[in-house]
Amino acid sequence: MTQTITLAFTGASGLPYGMRLLECLLQGGQRVQLVYSQAAQIVARQEMDFTLPGRPQEAEVMLRERFGPFPGELKVFGLQDWFAPMASGSNPGDAMVVCPCTMGTLGKIAAGISDDLITRAADVMLKEKRRLILAPREMPFSAIHLDNMLKLAHAGAVIMPPNPGFYQHPQSVQDMVDFVVARLLDHLGVAQTLVPLWGENP
Repeated sequence: MTQTITLAFTGASGLPYGMRLLECLLQGGQRVQLVYSQAAQIVARQEMDFTLPGRPQEAEVMLRERFGPFPGELKVFGLQDWFAPMASGSNPGDAMVVCPCTMGTLGKIAAGISDDLITRAADVMLKEKRRLILAPREMPFSAIHLDNMLKLAHAGAVIMPPNPGFYQHPQSVQDMVDFVVARLLDHLGVAQTLVPLWGENP
């Protein structure tokens, strides 16, 4: 089933998770609405040695070239694009994932502060009771972080820190990234073949 999924990158470490998730969603035929912060652009250069363009149209071209032909649909939006579909409860889409999610972004969402497209789209997901998944990449968690995560869990969000499992005997960093992305895809209801389901033969 094709879904409309908002995907947000913020400035936390862990952009390889978000990029792999984007690739899998597009290869899986999903409609992806992508938005990212300026800090995420810095992380992209630091962690993956590539540049996320500041202009949405340039980002779409670059990502299509990076991932090659794919059956899904990609639309990139600017951080202050208040006319983007996911900025309104009248067109929220099916789900949203913030991966990686900074504690600053998580705190704003928990407090109901919608000062950019990422936090506004997350706020819309909560009020419209749609699936919102946050992947906070931080350690250790302070009491403030934990309180914010608990508040969001009570509000209906799914908190999924990108903690890879090891029972699949990962042989590479990519295997560990795929483990996390597979769990995110499972929660989105998107079919995946990255990691066998528990109890099934690989």
